[in-house]
Amino acid sequence: MKRTRWLDDDDTPDLQLHVEQLRHFTEALADGTVDAEELNRQREALVAAMKSVESELTDEQHVKVTKLLTELTAYNIMETLHSLAVERVRRAVDR
Repeated sequence: MKRTRWLDDDDTPDLQLHVEQLRHFTEALADGTVDAEELNRQREALVAAMKSVESELTDEQHVKVTKLLTELTAYNIMETLHSLAVERVRRAVDR
């Protein structure tokens, strides 16, 4: 399998291609709302992926992957909050 880069040419995290291939994710977003059942399915997919990788990692790799997951989670939260703030400003200006 060909490796797909995690960063674009500007060093911005670029996992969109991978996310778009998650059928359960795209189906959950299709109606614009994520319900509790869809969120639980994503949680189950995440737990399965974490379990499948964690036991195969050396202690050193585990530290690095934990750091990666933590930074990715923080980035996703911050990006979401930033996008929501930008949208609020856009709507306020458009009024």
